[in-house]
Amino acid sequence: MKYFGSAVTDIGISKKTNQDSMCLKIADTKKHGQIAMVVVCDGMGGLDKGELASAAVIRTFASWFEKELPAKLDTYSWQELSAEWDKMVKAQNYKILEHGKIIKTNLGTTLSAMLIIEDKYMIAHVGDSRVYEISGTVKQLTEDQTFVGREIKRGTMTVEEAKRHPQKSVLLQCIGASRTVTPDILLGDILPNTVYLLCSDGFRNKLTNNEIYECFNPTSANKIKTMTQNTKYLIDLVKSRKEKDNISAALIKCVK
Repeated sequence: MKYFGSAVTDIGISKKTNQDSMCLKIADTKKHGQIAMVVVCDGMGGLDKGELASAAVIRTFASWFEKELPAKLDTYSWQELSAEWDKMVKAQNYKILEHGKIIKTNLGTTLSAMLIIEDKYMIAHVGDSRVYEISGTVKQLTEDQTFVGREIKRGTMTVEEAKRHPQKSVLLQCIGASRTVTPDILLGDILPNTVYLLCSDGFRNKLTNNEIYECFNPTSANKIKTMTQNTKYLIDLVKSRKEKDNISAALIKCVK
């Protein structure tokens, strides 16, 4: 497999700081060809400290990809890698929680991270950022860890009711703001000629799946330049619809 991608973030129309953080890594290996990692974090916190939490998690994952993963590739197993990511998330939760106590403010971040090796992917997920798989349709791979997401799953609330609910942004867990965190770890097969989208809730809140598909389907997302242009177009569309949050989206396309 070969990969190319794009990542764009925007402060939006109302925030004083951009508390979202992202990274997109693609590396060549001798044994496995190209491998890739994409991470999106949506920070939150008093005194605009959410950017500290999101940036800290991004640095941890980027350092792991660059310094620790290469030595593991000859003998890796997905079980071992998923255990490492689980451990990393819990360690960051503790560090950010303790830092918040020192500076006397609450801060935290969501996480949606995706690692691709050969024909498999692994996702670690905390909060309400999302991972989508886009081929013939737009498929949401992650579940929102929110109050309304839980109620939708229980059948006590419809999707339309959730959009209007006053607690629609309440997270069930968050790295750095929850006493304990248990990330969702998902494993799946990579589909050739497929686009994967990782985004903060500010990006997808005011978009339909049809709008996402129109810009990010495998035919439209055929070059890095086009990916970037289409992402900026959707960000401008979201801003015109008065989204108040920071807005971030990262794309990666898998081709043979």
